[in-house]
Amino acid sequence: MTAARSIVGGMNETETHVLIAGAGPAGLTLACDLARRGVDFRIVEREQLTGSRGKGLQPRTLEVFDDLGVVDAVLASGAPYPLINAYKNGSVVWQGRMHEPAEPTPDVPYPNVWMVPQWRTEEILRNRLAELGGRVEQAEVTGFEQDTDGVTVELDGGRRVRAAYLVGADGGRSLVRKRLGVRFDGETHEAERMLIADVRTGDLDRGHWHVWGDMATQKLTVGLCPLPGTDVFQLTAPIEGEETPDLSLETFQKIVSSVADVRLTDIGWTSVYRVNIRMAERFRADRVFLAGDAAHVHSPAGGQGLNTGIQDAYNLGWKLARGGDTLLGTYEEERLPVAAGVLGISTRLYRKAVEGQADAFRRGEETQQLGIGYPDSPLSVGGGKAGGRAPDAPCHSADGRPARLFDVFRGPHVTVLGFGATHAETVARINASYGPAVRAYTVGEGGDLVDTEGHARAAYGTDGIVVVRPDGYIGSYDADPDAYLRSIA
Repeated sequence: MTAARSIVGGMNETETHVLIAGAGPAGLTLACDLARRGVDFRIVEREQLTGSRGKGLQPRTLEVFDDLGVVDAVLASGAPYPLINAYKNGSVVWQGRMHEPAEPTPDVPYPNVWMVPQWRTEEILRNRLAELGGRVEQAEVTGFEQDTDGVTVELDGGRRVRAAYLVGADGGRSLVRKRLGVRFDGETHEAERMLIADVRTGDLDRGHWHVWGDMATQKLTVGLCPLPGTDVFQLTAPIEGEETPDLSLETFQKIVSSVADVRLTDIGWTSVYRVNIRMAERFRADRVFLAGDAAHVHSPAGGQGLNTGIQDAYNLGWKLARGGDTLLGTYEEERLPVAAGVLGISTRLYRKAVEGQADAFRRGEETQQLGIGYPDSPLSVGGGKAGGRAPDAPCHSADGRPARLFDVFRGPHVTVLGFGATHAETVARINASYGPAVRAYTVGEGGDLVDTEGHARAAYGTDGIVVVRPDGYIGSYDADPDAYLRSIA
């Protein structure tokens, strides 16, 4: 899948269907999705970054990772967000949670935000990519030109790659976006900066997120959050002024010592974060696409940036695999308004924190991304639940084995669900006509999937036929399934 072949007429040119610039969470998600679909691609990254960085995985992202086959590794590597201890004069003056824990339900198997250091999330995705036969190449995109037939991409060292499509997943400073001339509208708050570092200390318990500040105004001075699966805390501390301090252990120790008798013993990754709230004016220019931070950057409030980038890649992967300009055009049509909405959520949460509102630390359903959908998309037909997330539900196979709907969705195919025995003939015909790219099931008593406790019927609310897209959204609801399947072929 990552192999390339020579093109006649250029010794330094190679050919691939998709070139992905950037191997962060968005680029790696896209690479894994293309790899399992058997699409020829290459993914390049100048250098592998380290550090905890974006550490919160939202419930919808966990569902994507279930589909990609990595959710078990992700869950094993992380933990729920810990209880927050807020201190004043050495005593705990407030305890609370950023997210209230919830129990799984039949339709939402992963209801809680999961904390995983970003370096570990990327490591899991790289390992999955290797299992699928792919790898990340150490290279940097330095330029590109596109024409009606493809994109000629220049890499460092004078190498050139000829690709049908280029995806810029190369971060907030995206060279791909800049070379396209796409505006990155928004604002950067230069005066609102945060020091972030991965540090070690033996003076704090790892069962709590420790914070110091003014609880009356919700102003943070220092935060130390234990990162699961490690002996590291992520330290956060706002700084004032325009000068950047020396990012040394001594600097961070001085900051911590100003509020607590805590000794730092080691420091790893460090960063100065400037609040940047921007979105590209468009996510596609002919054969070039933008995803992740290259398309939108968020404040850290609400843990939306990394997760939204993963959703971009998940939306784009199956469309690149199937091809067709109309289908590819729906990427921007679907994802741009979603990114704008999510950007609004994270910005509102950030302003709450800056203004010291009482509920600034609290997060609810709006950040979990389970309610995101595409009801106005041309790929959503039939009304009702079309365009919404396809819920999970526990069922049984005809021979009595447990089988969740997420089990039958898992993979690169389109799924057709016929609720009731009256659809048996249609389901059989679809299975015979469309090959492995489409899998159809009857759901109900005596069906392929026995709706043992009625959860599937309750979640979908129909006795008709539902078509579920490869990215887990309802495409067709009580409409002609054949017409829909032909439209996305």
